[in-house]
Amino acid sequence: YDFDSGDQYFTRDQLVVEGLLEGERIFLIVNHWPSRSGGEARSRPSRNKAAQLNVDIMDSIFQIHKNAKILTMGDFNDDPNNKSVEDILGAVGDRDEVTDNSIFFNPMMSFYKKGIGTSCYRDKWNVLDQVHVSPSLLDESDTNWYFWKAGIFNPSYLYNKKGRYKGYPFRSFAGGKFTGGYSDHFPVYALLIKKQ
Repeated sequence: YDFDSGDQYFTRDQLVVEGLLEGERIFLIVNHWPSRSGGEARSRPSRNKAAQLNVDIMDSIFQIHKNAKILTMGDFNDDPNNKSVEDILGAVGDRDEVTDNSIFFNPMMSFYKKGIGTSCYRDKWNVLDQVHVSPSLLDESDTNWYFWKAGIFNPSYLYNKKGRYKGYPFRSFAGGKFTGGYSDHFPVYALLIKKQ
């Protein structure tokens, strides 16, 4: 619902999965926020609303499970420094800034600062695909499983080898035809460690 205009507002659903990882409760939120179609600035309000929905979901989880272990991940269609991710979602690139459940750690910020991306548009790399980690997964003393690191899975076979888009991710489809590729984005991952 858009309170400013009074109109209903629809976006993609966000998948929430709750499960036990060897007896420890973990929550995963899978996202695919609205695209930048029509331009980043014009489409920005849609992603800001998706970010607020993500926050609302996490707040609901935290009301039931005060120290919930949450990973929120997916294609955010915004970079780590965009308002939707940094300000609304509260995902920051410095672990020391993660002090309570309103702030998540965004390990993808370090890739963004180095110019390493998950997708490329007009020769500019973006980190649209991200993993954000709740504070309880950063505290090794409070959990059996804790966050170790995240990364971008980008082996050479996922890149275009020739042509205008050489070096870009090798797309599955281009011009309405199957190309034999994989995706226009590189996947991201997070590694957790179990205490012995």
